[in-house]
Amino acid sequence: MLWDILRVLFGLLIGLVIGFFGARHYMKKYFQKNPPINRDMIKALMMQMGRKPNEKQINQMMKAMEKYQ
Repeated sequence: MLWDILRVLFGLLIGLVIGFFGARHYMKKYFQKNPPINRDMIKALMMQMGRKPNEKQINQMMKAMEKYQ
């Protein structure tokens, strides 16, 4: 009976450790492929659309992006 409980607890502990490192690896890989949007990216996007953005417009876009994250 005691050994069964210890096996379950040991299994849960091993699962948590593997899950943590697996999730950490996945998130690192995800952020390398899809970096978060920054000011330079917003500025480049607006320039591609044919607009010359000023700081006020960039700040507004940054606040809008932070609101939805």
